[in-house]
Amino acid sequence: MSRPATPADVDEICGSLPETWLGTSWGDVPTWLVPHRVRDGVDKGRGFVLYRKPHKTAVDPETGEMYDDLLVIRTPNADDKQALVEADGPFFTIPHFSGYNAVLVQLSRLGEITRDELAEVITDAWRTCAPKKLVKQHGAGESGGA
Repeated sequence: MSRPATPADVDEICGSLPETWLGTSWGDVPTWLVPHRVRDGVDKGRGFVLYRKPHKTAVDPETGEMYDDLLVIRTPNADDKQALVEADGPFFTIPHFSGYNAVLVQLSRLGEITRDELAEVITDAWRTCAPKKLVKQHGAGESGGA
């Protein structure tokens, strides 16, 4: 049986996926990236997991304080997003992400799921953003396998 997920697992899982790197997006937001398209000799990558800065669009309904430990994880489609949000777990969404295939999770709540479950969600995010050729090369076409 898999152990509860921890915040350290996020970087470990992301870094273990093929051709990923920790870079930035939206200026200076730490983001796990996969190859996307080269512009001016540089591959800026496509983000599949992002460490979101506190923002007024995401506040704790109990305290009214902005979340300061949010992770944004891409989902393959709206149905997968809805399934994660509706499951008995830590994933949720906010109006700011309406129409965008991604879920939010507080790093402090990762222990509500197992490391294996987190790895599956992150691998699906990678698969969603990685070039199809890269996914096929690494046998990651099936859910949960990298």
